[in-house]
Amino acid sequence: MSLLQVDQLSVAFHTRDGVIRAVDEVGFQVERGEITAIIGESGSGKSVACNAILGLLQAPGRIELGRALFEGVDLLQLKANDLRRLRGSEIAMVFQDPMTSLNPYLSIGEQLMEPLLQHRHVSRTEAKKRAIDMLDEVGIERAAERFGAFPHQFSGGMRQRVMIAMALINEPKLLIADEPTTALDVTIQAQILELIAELQQRRQLGVIFISHDLSVVADIATRILVMKDGRIVEQGDRQQIFHAPQHDYTRQLLAAVPQGHRPHQAPDPDILLEVRHLTTRFRGPNRHSAPVLACDDLNFQLRRGEILGMVGESGSGKSTCGRSILRLVEADAGELLFDRIDLRRLSLGQLKPLRRRLQMVFQDPYASLNPRMSIFDTLAEPLLVHGLCTRQTLEPAVCQLMDDVGLARRYLRKYPHEFSGGQRQRIAIGRALATRPDLIVADEPVSALDVTIQAQVLELLVDLVDEYDLSLLFISHDLAVVRYVADRILVLHRGRIVEQGESEALFNAPAHAYTQRLLQAIPGKTLLESGAPGG
Repeated sequence: MSLLQVDQLSVAFHTRDGVIRAVDEVGFQVERGEITAIIGESGSGKSVACNAILGLLQAPGRIELGRALFEGVDLLQLKANDLRRLRGSEIAMVFQDPMTSLNPYLSIGEQLMEPLLQHRHVSRTEAKKRAIDMLDEVGIERAAERFGAFPHQFSGGMRQRVMIAMALINEPKLLIADEPTTALDVTIQAQILELIAELQQRRQLGVIFISHDLSVVADIATRILVMKDGRIVEQGDRQQIFHAPQHDYTRQLLAAVPQGHRPHQAPDPDILLEVRHLTTRFRGPNRHSAPVLACDDLNFQLRRGEILGMVGESGSGKSTCGRSILRLVEADAGELLFDRIDLRRLSLGQLKPLRRRLQMVFQDPYASLNPRMSIFDTLAEPLLVHGLCTRQTLEPAVCQLMDDVGLARRYLRKYPHEFSGGQRQRIAIGRALATRPDLIVADEPVSALDVTIQAQVLELLVDLVDEYDLSLLFISHDLAVVRYVADRILVLHRGRIVEQGESEALFNAPAHAYTQRLLQAIPGKTLLESGAPGG
């Protein structure tokens, strides 16, 4: 008998606008000691299905059909108290964002002890010992010392390890991990994936691993289910899904994983931007703290028409470098020679005319777009501010921008909340393009997007670089993405450039140990490069 057997599960959301079928007669099983991955883009129904199984479905969601047999017991028929007891002891879940799942007012130790005290009825002394042992098992150094720490005192990767410890502390039989590595750097992601696989083997857990990215589960999944529009369109073992996919959508997902380098027009030999000895510090958390050195003596050049990739983990100084170049953050030392003009020597008044030629695309388009401005107003604003259009020529210019970024003109009067993440990022790119800049700094522009939308945005950026002879500083923690788009790559570590070179040369023969470590951490690298079909 399977550990979990789901049959004909159907979930619908009843809204004023009608009924939305989020999960449509889904069926699958999870075996002991195996990792079953559920793959699909946002809105495919993968998280809704698992939330329904655990009784975590939010209104107006409603289970309309199906059963979910856990060791022969139908979870969908259990009373709330019985399901809660089972959920705390036999089944556990790890959510995507540990910071919103952990209580900021309670220490890590107290939160780890809570499920033990609630479900196992052990003494506080026993609970504390077990919690410290669990922290140690998931790789938290100096576990006894960190027991009293609070969530904000842990890094993102450490918080996710705490969430895994909390999920496993009662030794459940089934673990559901919902996008547990999406917000993490590539090296931390690799550590979390390795940890889940190791604990699953050691404890013979059944695991459901939810992700939108096939490459993430390539090395750990035993079986893979592919979901689209609420239905399972394909399922099979790992080798079959990667090497002999049957459904067009599965092939589309595989094709969207960045592999190799996408060639584009050769950059001009003329230097557009030269950064010399750039140093940027931030004040410490209090007046007695030493300043934090975010960018430490950075030196590099960017040619006209070139895409320069900048990679490194969180805290490496990538974003600070990009913002320092645009003077959104003021550097402490160095020269920023843009078209032979040192930007650091200009007053804000003198800098203003150059703003038209220097633009930025931020990571989160929803946060960077004004929710009270329609898309027309968003795209029109830079054109009017810089005097590039009159009221008479404004609408044709805005429509042309919509065409450039692949958005239908009928969306012009809509607002940011009415668009998907990928569409919002296209709007942000359109806004950056509006002034026909020479340089765009793109700070993690695709990290929050589904893999197929990510592929579309990457193609768009490369095409626009060629069409408008742009120079692009492309900042990312994802080396596969940077390899795909960039002509050259800079590798940052603790505020310093530790290696730089042509994209393919750097990937094929990395010289620095840190670069080698980043490359080894790329998820699914071995399997994806061994000949998985791309469509």
